[in-house]
Amino acid sequence: MDELAAKINESMQALPSLSHVKPNFIWGASTASFQIEGAANEDGRGPSIWDTYCRTGQVANNDTGDVACDHYHRYKEDVALMKALGLQAYRFSIAWPRVLPQGTGAVNEAGLAFYDRLIDELHAAGIEPWICLYHWDLPQALEDRGGWLNRDIVGWFADYARLVGRRYGHRVKHFATFNEPGIFSLFARSFGARDRTADDKLHRWIHHVNLAHGAAVDALRETVKDAKIGLVSNYQPICPSSDKPEDVAEAALIGDYWNRAFTDPQYLGEYPAMIRDAIAPHVRPGDMQAIFRPLDWIGVNHYSPVYINSDPNAIVGLGWGPKPADIPRTPIDWTIEPDAFRDTLIEVSHRYGKPVYVTENGFGSTLEKLDANGQVIDSGRIAFLRDYISGLDAALAAGADVRGYFVWSLLDNFEWESGYGVRFGLVFMDYPTLKRIPKASFDWYADVIRHARGATTA
Repeated sequence: MDELAAKINESMQALPSLSHVKPNFIWGASTASFQIEGAANEDGRGPSIWDTYCRTGQVANNDTGDVACDHYHRYKEDVALMKALGLQAYRFSIAWPRVLPQGTGAVNEAGLAFYDRLIDELHAAGIEPWICLYHWDLPQALEDRGGWLNRDIVGWFADYARLVGRRYGHRVKHFATFNEPGIFSLFARSFGARDRTADDKLHRWIHHVNLAHGAAVDALRETVKDAKIGLVSNYQPICPSSDKPEDVAEAALIGDYWNRAFTDPQYLGEYPAMIRDAIAPHVRPGDMQAIFRPLDWIGVNHYSPVYINSDPNAIVGLGWGPKPADIPRTPIDWTIEPDAFRDTLIEVSHRYGKPVYVTENGFGSTLEKLDANGQVIDSGRIAFLRDYISGLDAALAAGADVRGYFVWSLLDNFEWESGYGVRFGLVFMDYPTLKRIPKASFDWYADVIRHARGATTA
């Protein structure tokens, strides 16, 4: 047993290939406001659409974001963990309903002050804050006014971006307008996944989000000197689950919806070919110029390829197909394909011609718990991260301009419809006590960062 334990330990300690990482490469971690902050009913915060959705009974175990990781009160402890990791940057999101409880109008000073404290704590720890304006928690008050289906939201979002830029722009320079618009559009709460009559609503929704992005970029340019602005996109290979012509055609179509419906107009100035005509009825003169604003970087969230088939009864025909049986899976049944990660980074770098930052990548598990020693030995996560970071290094070797990697996530947290049953964190959350317990992957990632920075600064 001792020999076996030694082999397992040796395997866990192995580091990824880092031979092509440059000295200015950024190592970080990402989180999102609704998933970690808690304090949902404190200090004037308004309800978000996810507060409302959690009350419908459709989230696993009836979990809510009311407390989450209580980051709102424990942010100093969390920043100390970031410092111990050796993070250079931390990507977090502002909760729109915390700073503007009604989405527009009266500003909530207590909410703004929380992010002041967080940013100050990050700077004191030598960690650069990266702000994402929107990570899915739309103020419920705006949803009640039509949400992303109401074109007025373009102005509402611009005003919110202007508020954030004015308040934090002298201390924060990196901003993302949206996190994964391809996901929160395709799987929106405003229309059913199996409602083909909602196809046109989806197209209107996509266009309004793109317009809001452009307006927010302009607002940030007005308020933040030397701002570095980008979009965070969930970019995955979309694979047909069979060689049937209808599945192959559907995979190509969903590739445009999932990966390119936002990145193409924002970085190239036009909608992708397969969905251009469908969105055209919602495009007014001047819209494409309003969307196509100067950007500095592009963020890629990547976990695994997606396997689909054609379902004529589902929105835009998107059906879920079987995955290849011979590909390894994570405990949440996502395929593990680091070569696809490598190829995605190469594709995004070449297609859009901007510096790429991996803004999310990680391993989800339903199996983790404290062992008899009060530890979490998450060897599966370590193996996953090692292989994917090696894939990133291979993309660099092939000429991709990748400049940073942000692991998802710092903490176990509220994982949307999965509630607290799925864990992605480097830090184990004991939810009854809110105690933070670094996993084996925490120490491993710290070693990766130390090795990378040591190797590139020597």
